[in-house]
Amino acid sequence: MGCTSCATGANGQPKGCKNNGTCGTDGCNKLTVFDWLSNMSLPENMEPFSAVEVRFKNGRKLFFQNPENLSLSIGDIVATEASPGHDIGIVTLTGELVRVQMKKKKQPTNLEELPKIYRKATQKDIDVWQKVRDRETDMQKRSREIAMGLGLQMKISDVEFQGDGSKVIFYYTAEDRVDFRQLIKDFARTFNTRIEMKQVGFRQEAARLGGIGSCGRELCCSTWLTDFRSVNTSAARYQQLSLNPQKLAGQCGKLKCCLNYELDTYLEALETFPKTDIKLKTEKGSASCQKIDIFKGSLWYAYDKDGMNWHELKSDRVNEIIALNNKGKSVASLEEYIEETVVSQDKVFNNVVGQDSLTRFDQPKRSKNKKRRNKNRNKNKKRNTRNNA
Repeated sequence: MGCTSCATGANGQPKGCKNNGTCGTDGCNKLTVFDWLSNMSLPENMEPFSAVEVRFKNGRKLFFQNPENLSLSIGDIVATEASPGHDIGIVTLTGELVRVQMKKKKQPTNLEELPKIYRKATQKDIDVWQKVRDRETDMQKRSREIAMGLGLQMKISDVEFQGDGSKVIFYYTAEDRVDFRQLIKDFARTFNTRIEMKQVGFRQEAARLGGIGSCGRELCCSTWLTDFRSVNTSAARYQQLSLNPQKLAGQCGKLKCCLNYELDTYLEALETFPKTDIKLKTEKGSASCQKIDIFKGSLWYAYDKDGMNWHELKSDRVNEIIALNNKGKSVASLEEYIEETVVSQDKVFNNVVGQDSLTRFDQPKRSKNKKRRNKNRNKNKKRNTRNNA
């Protein structure tokens, strides 16, 4: 969802307001919160909640108190309390809905414990902020060179300057624990500023970079997904998916988040299915489960002595056999419980657009010049025969 003043440029970045995802209208960011309480008036004798939600780079959001009761609205650029100095951010939410967001994120709603908003950002604050932001790309390249020179197994994915330029946050990803004490010393010596290292997960990095998934659409984490739940290989097993890491892994190298979307539906459907490790006892011998189909509600069983021949049974019929086996009874054979399904012989190909020949492109087209030549030859032959007569 883009704001009205944004458009896509040649390099894929937004243009129009030219803020590259941090526009003042706040419509081209997935972390936008719709204030559905903005048109509602508060009850009598109730003061408005003075906390404000402010967004910074990389989707970082924090809550601040407004001790001076500044008139703030969504999209305002404010100077906030930081350690040390101050930071510059964009207001994303005000009013009573901030209290709801704080409870949702399990943060204390005591305003005295929150950092303060100093003022609305002046033009000088914005100029300093934009100036230090322009240095982030070059600083990221230089920091990667220093990290590679030290031989550290880490990747610096992004750099964020504090609004007043007094501190730099380096976001990095790493498989194992990294000893970056020497790295911080080299950074402080090279960039001459305060350094802070912050590790992010591979999913968060993929969400920031974005991309196109195997489904052909934009990544969920970069468009609408804000919370990252753990995904296990058991989710693929319940959905009868092949355990191929190349197909199950996303661009972050972890299991795809979409494996959890339909997992609850599969688990609910599997409640009516018998356990696959239970063998069916028949007079012909015991039979083991070979395959299940959740959509059809069918299971395929094969005798232990004849494993090549599979018999399709419905889940309710299998439950009947298991109930009899639990009572100490055995059925005659699996063939007695097979339900024959009549497959309708529908027409596979329908003439929808008036072209019912599937081999119409197999014959090469004859050129119009050849047709004209043949007509001329026929006319000449007729003339010659008349003249000879």
